Amino acid sequence: MRRIAMFRSLAVRNYRLYALGQLLSNPGTWMQRIAQDWLVLQLSGGSGIALGMTTALQFLPLLLFGLWGGALVDRLDKRRLLICTQSLMGALAVALGVLATAGAAEVWHVYVFAFALGLVTVLDNPGRQAFVPEMVDREHLSNAIALNSASFQLGRVTGPAVAGLLIAVIGSGPVFLINGASFGFTIIALAMIRTAELTTTEPVPRGKGQIREGLRYIGGRRDLVLLLILAAATQFFGANGQNQIALVVNNVFEAGAAAFGVAAAFLAVGALIGALLAARRDRPRVRLVLIGSMAFGLLQVAAGLMPGYVAFVVVLVPMGMAFLTYVTTLNATFQLSVDPQMRGRVMSMFLLVFMGVAPIGAPVVGLLADAFGPQASLVIGGTVTVLVVAALTGPLFRVHGVGVRDLLPGRRRTAAAAPAPAEDAGAAPAPAEDAGAGPAPDGRGADGATAAGPARGTDGPGRPPEDAVTRT
Repeated sequence: MRRIAMFRSLAVRNYRLYALGQLLSNPGTWMQRIAQDWLVLQLSGGSGIALGMTTALQFLPLLLFGLWGGALVDRLDKRRLLICTQSLMGALAVALGVLATAGAAEVWHVYVFAFALGLVTVLDNPGRQAFVPEMVDREHLSNAIALNSASFQLGRVTGPAVAGLLIAVIGSGPVFLINGASFGFTIIALAMIRTAELTTTEPVPRGKGQIREGLRYIGGRRDLVLLLILAAATQFFGANGQNQIALVVNNVFEAGAAAFGVAAAFLAVGALIGALLAARRDRPRVRLVLIGSMAFGLLQVAAGLMPGYVAFVVVLVPMGMAFLTYVTTLNATFQLSVDPQMRGRVMSMFLLVFMGVAPIGAPVVGLLADAFGPQASLVIGGTVTVLVVAALTGPLFRVHGVGVRDLLPGRRRTAAAAPAPAEDAGAAPAPAEDAGAGPAPDGRGADGATAAGPARGTDGPGRPPEDAVTRT
């Protein structure tokens, strides 16, 4: 039964079509990411700063316009919006592919491409986040989040390995062209969706102060504020892990594009395992967010201390597992505990923090790598993550009313057997259990993370039922 439950959201036809389109398209996303990183390294002479600037420009639009994008998405037809954004992203990939294939590409071309891609994702990311709940109901939502992550990570496994081989044989340009064509799978899937079977969210009327209203809502939820701080701190370095891996492989181990692709694929294998394990869980738990982020930081430190390429690659597997455990649980925690009328704006803030710190962290990672070496940048990033998680653990447990003794197995069983508090009576049942993501923070968004949509089984526009996320 657990095996069947792992894929239960695929029983919904519209979501099944959408997931198939993503499954076929996602490898192209990761192929392009590898090609983009390698093209920048080739054009810049292996500069970590140039690589960091490319990532910064790609995510700068999210930092500047992310909240505006979320408010706009709430007023648009999500399916039509995604067809437009996916088409634009495909066209950008083809344009850069033509330049690279012709040998005319320069570093500034990649900068412009990265910034333009970032502008499109300002609408594409929250649009995808808000669309999945229109296809599945609340009981399938968490499972759909995890399967989106698994699909994205499967692309992350296959894409880098294929890209590394293709770059070594035919160069970076054709890889961009292949990715441009791969967007067609998602566009076709979106066109085949039966709109009559969608449970669309009622559009939010245009009005003044909607962004401020969302910020006030988040500010009044101390649990969300603490989790946003955790996301910002861990993503400052974690969002640039792909860059760090590229620099370690290229500058420390002096390996080629194929070795870089293999390393990225090993990280993705771990992430895929983490996403599939998330699909088996009944609900997100705050303690799992903390355990996953702490493990990710410790494994970053371990990766930075590895003396050889093989040992470095092996550590990337559990590092990917820890990262996706943290990301999918954090994402589901946000999506299942917020007011449906605020969900788009809250998730835009989540994406802004989770992915928007990349423009700030990328140049810092590049500077650290150039000054102290790529491995040192991994150790520093992991250490910062561990310290932040340790500092936030106590406040988060206090917000959720959890003491240290409550974390013991016997205490948890006792708490589970106890009747629910009166304040949770009548709350919607918690669904089964993703910028992501996730995320991996690439052009097409973070690992298929989704935001819950209309108020199916919720308590209306007031404070949402908090039993949707277990307290510990």
